[in-house]
Amino acid sequence: MQFTSIAFFLFFTVVFGLYWLAGRKNLKLQNILLLVSSYVFYGFWDWRFLALLVGSSAVAYYLGQKIGVSQGRAKKIYLNSGLILAIGTLFYFKYFGFFIDSFADLFSIKNKLTLSIILPLGISFYTFRIVSYFLDIKNNKLKPETDVLAFFNYVAFFPSMTSGPIDKGGLLLPQLKKERIFTEEAGADAVRQILYGAFKKLVVANSITPITQSIFQNYDTLSGSTVAFGAILFLFELYADFSGYSDMAVGFARLLGFKITKNFAFPLFAQNIAEYWRKWHMSLTSWLTEYVFTPLVIQFRDYGKRGLIAAIILNFILIGAWHGPRLTFVLFGLLHGLYYIPLIVKDKLNKKKKFSGNFPTIKELGNIFLTLLMVCFALVLFAAPDLKAALGMYGRIFSLSLFSVPQFIKIKVLGLIGILIFIDWLNKDQEHGLEIKRFNPLIRRAFYVFLIFMIMYYGVFANGNYIYEQF
Repeated sequence: MQFTSIAFFLFFTVVFGLYWLAGRKNLKLQNILLLVSSYVFYGFWDWRFLALLVGSSAVAYYLGQKIGVSQGRAKKIYLNSGLILAIGTLFYFKYFGFFIDSFADLFSIKNKLTLSIILPLGISFYTFRIVSYFLDIKNNKLKPETDVLAFFNYVAFFPSMTSGPIDKGGLLLPQLKKERIFTEEAGADAVRQILYGAFKKLVVANSITPITQSIFQNYDTLSGSTVAFGAILFLFELYADFSGYSDMAVGFARLLGFKITKNFAFPLFAQNIAEYWRKWHMSLTSWLTEYVFTPLVIQFRDYGKRGLIAAIILNFILIGAWHGPRLTFVLFGLLHGLYYIPLIVKDKLNKKKKFSGNFPTIKELGNIFLTLLMVCFALVLFAAPDLKAALGMYGRIFSLSLFSVPQFIKIKVLGLIGILIFIDWLNKDQEHGLEIKRFNPLIRRAFYVFLIFMIMYYGVFANGNYIYEQF
């Protein structure tokens, strides 16, 4: 049940009505309605995996209590058991079939058993929530949750089940235990986020998708300039698709009285690769920074800059592997890790660049262009189905045909990308897109109407696939 489907529209309308009318001023009833809604949402995709979601929640709740009250060796046993179960379940569904097939291919085993394992919806997102919950208890950042209803809602929270963000217990659990009040201001803010997210997903991303698919599926017959153009378009497609869906998730959560983690902060204007990753998929980046990168830095602190480089590369390899069992994903992460080396050597890793005025200078534009060019180069690995295809795409890009005129250029699509960049630039200093505070209310409302018209024109209830749903 995608956010852009008519099924979700009807589902959320019913949930919203029951939640604020029947459950108003009754926290327990609201949480019951929210949990039932989350399970209906999840079961709509495949009811068979509801048992896995409920079972994972129950086991995590039990082990969280044990981690909190135990000491010494017993505490370590409960913690390790929880981590092994959570990560092991994710590994089985996401990677086990790949490793079995790879092992069989390596040793040329005939008549091998090919495993067809369905990846449960949102398993990467809710597994990371559970893992952070265990580690936060262990590090005394969080107390074990005693409210069963609140904890089960934390794991299964449907607005961020399929798209993230990856909310930590310290943010979401307290909100599940206090009274939630609907206000006109919060409602308007939520609707603006949903509107902008829908525009990015339904209008921009869905308009680019047919072009990138045609280019990547036929790269061996196209010019290098066309394949390079496809990689550039894919950056805007991925950003519009992922950030659009995340915006909608934040908006729907806000309509239910929750403020969840911001996942994007206008990464198209990043002036170096470190700033780009501080603004892109922020919940995953911050999660790995806290639970993987920081411990690695501490472990490698005696090695100076070499230790920092090693920690960053390992961290980004994990980011790549998080996306799935493909060598191209691992190489995608490795390449981004290597991009950091010049920043570390020059001691510019943590330096944040601010724009000098209302418009970027030539130098700032150059920094943005170079950063996005690096990202697009790496995205070839992300888009390719395997290493052979990736190498083929790179081969076409670096051929003499790179200097020819690219095919598939559509003025309409370029115009939509231009509108996206324009809106992001206007809001780059705001909490999220579509606030446009510098304009008067009449102009803002006219702009909202324009976006609504565009969404209706391009398809209100489109069924286009959401890219990160597969992760």
